[in-house]
Amino acid sequence: MIFNNQPIGIFDSGIGGLTVASAVMRLLPEENIVYFGDTGHMPYGDKSIELIRKYAVRIARFLIEDQHCKAIVIACNTASAAAYEYLRDELRGQIPVINVIDPMIERVVDDSSIHNVGIIATKTTVASGVYQEKFTRRKPELKYAAVATPLLAPMIEEGFYDNSISHAVLENYLLLPQLREIDALILACTHYPLIKHQIASFYSDDVQILDSAEVVALKLKRILQKEKIMALEKPEKNDKFFVSDYTTSFEKTATIFFPDEIKLIKSDIWESQV
Repeated sequence: MIFNNQPIGIFDSGIGGLTVASAVMRLLPEENIVYFGDTGHMPYGDKSIELIRKYAVRIARFLIEDQHCKAIVIACNTASAAAYEYLRDELRGQIPVINVIDPMIERVVDDSSIHNVGIIATKTTVASGVYQEKFTRRKPELKYAAVATPLLAPMIEEGFYDNSISHAVLENYLLLPQLREIDALILACTHYPLIKHQIASFYSDDVQILDSAEVVALKLKRILQKEKIMALEKPEKNDKFFVSDYTTSFEKTATIFFPDEIKLIKSDIWESQV
């Protein structure tokens, strides 16, 4: 197979990365993707950095060695915060690795209308300090508040979005004083776009709601162009969706982004690990 026509690997702890996969497929319809949802270990947000790195390396090895991917997108803020630099160094010289944090940092830094930004994320992402450190260094005049919202990702994974339960949990977080008087809110978890319209409604559309799916897809396109590894021709469409554990909520959510039926493949990479 011609290297340029090999697929793009995308992975997340579960369903959240489907928001990124959907954006990539819209922007780059000629490219094939291989998606890996690590549903057997989700959520990542309450796990140690060492364990997340172990998961990320194993998944990356599967995407490169078994699925022959030409680039990898870490479609998870928690894994990006905990494992991106480690994984980038592990794969240096092999294929490009894109995370979901740096493109969002660039988006906010370049927007002169944003002066006070809120960040909602998992505990691990907030504790890593990655957004705080990058904003302080890149845009020191920017005011920001990073708030851990640990109930949101597992709630979404279980299919509780756009209902009374999600409204109540979300409102409890968004009413926190740290998130008052912001002019933009970063959804620093790829699960959160599934409740983006609820968040926008809470703020009556007075606050920019920023999710990483579109900006990451654009970043990926620029990297593929720079590396000269865009698909040379439109290959036969052969997108694949792997999960480490089958869940009905994953299948339900997948139909939101991919109306055409997709076949979920249960992977045994953990069982086969030596």
